[in-house]
Amino acid sequence: MNEMMQMWGLFALLTVLAALFVVMPFFRRDKLVAVDHDANAERIDIYQQRLQELADELANQRIDQSSHDESVLEMKRRLLNELSPERTLDTRGNNLVLAGTGVAFLLVVSAVFYSFTGSQKQISDWYKAIDMLPEYGQRAVMQTGDPLSPNELQAFALGLRTKLANSGDDAVAWMLLGRVAMSLNDFEMAMQAFDKALEMQPNNSNVKVSYAQALLVEGSENAMNRAARMLSQVLQREPRNIDAISLLALIAYERQDWKESKAAFEVLLASMTQDDPRYAMIKQRITDLDQKLSSAQVAQPAMPENGLQVSVSLANELADKIPENSTLFVFAKAAQGPPMPLAVAKLTDFNLPLSVNLDDSMAMMPNLKLSGFKEVVVTARISVDGNVALQSGELEGATQTITMTPEAQQVAVTISRVITSTGS
Repeated sequence: MNEMMQMWGLFALLTVLAALFVVMPFFRRDKLVAVDHDANAERIDIYQQRLQELADELANQRIDQSSHDESVLEMKRRLLNELSPERTLDTRGNNLVLAGTGVAFLLVVSAVFYSFTGSQKQISDWYKAIDMLPEYGQRAVMQTGDPLSPNELQAFALGLRTKLANSGDDAVAWMLLGRVAMSLNDFEMAMQAFDKALEMQPNNSNVKVSYAQALLVEGSENAMNRAARMLSQVLQREPRNIDAISLLALIAYERQDWKESKAAFEVLLASMTQDDPRYAMIKQRITDLDQKLSSAQVAQPAMPENGLQVSVSLANELADKIPENSTLFVFAKAAQGPPMPLAVAKLTDFNLPLSVNLDDSMAMMPNLKLSGFKEVVVTARISVDGNVALQSGELEGATQTITMTPEAQQVAVTISRVITSTGS
């Protein structure tokens, strides 16, 4: 309300100044009026006397008619100029009328111009949003009354931003602003608001769950990894947080990690009663996941007869460091011998963890095969440029020395370090 009073006060001040600008010229003219009645009467007497003299001169033929007429005209002009202050004695009333007309015209033109080009509706909506902020908060948070319409959500967001600008940081207000922004599909503003809330309350589970939802909508690999880390942090503090479990189930499903997704959905199902409207949907999702798991087992590549089946995973702390458009290389080199890889698998579309087979069919040179060496080291590297050559910023992990056997072997490698230089 104070802002409204200040605005109207400034508007009134500008109106007064504009009116003075219009009115002052008329009143300054009146200040020039200085009437001396005796002096005017004397001028008129002199004029009459001079007229008589000219008439006498014309009668005595001292001047001709043309000169007489010119002299009379010049005398009239002089008299009018000398008597002009007296003629302005009656213009004060006219000046007031003209000044009033000018002010009225100024006000009318200003009002019409402002009605077409001004922001009075936006200002009115702004103050209404501030006044309605408590009611919008109750309807949004306490679920009382009708749900907020899109226009009301916009007003709620405007009111929250005004509150935060006027009263400083408020973690609850930032969290509400983030949720309202998500409802308005403004996920950039939502994530900025959640960042502010987490700066003030780093362990707020509700903020982290809402933030994870916004990241899932973004859908990038880095965003999903960040969401998974946030949800894991929530579950460490609140192991039975249903919202976090359900979001983790969705993340695992998007990554086609059917086993992890099924486990999360089973936890959700166990927390619900059969009359819950979500029960049937989650149960059907678990059934679908059972079918996917069965299909995946059938499609799992067989163990190579004389090679390695490598399980590749990624360390949690590197989950958000996977480069965009990266390539995964899994290769085996001789522990003691030539630097050329003995077998290489290249994947441009991958989701970790995964399994890949290395065998003699993947040899880069006919005389350098996996079966030709007794000891090897298996390396998994996420490349930034699609080239197996080492580059700064790439992610890598390697096994200890593996002794080859005639039978197929299973090995595991975890990508756990960032290459900081080509010499590291």
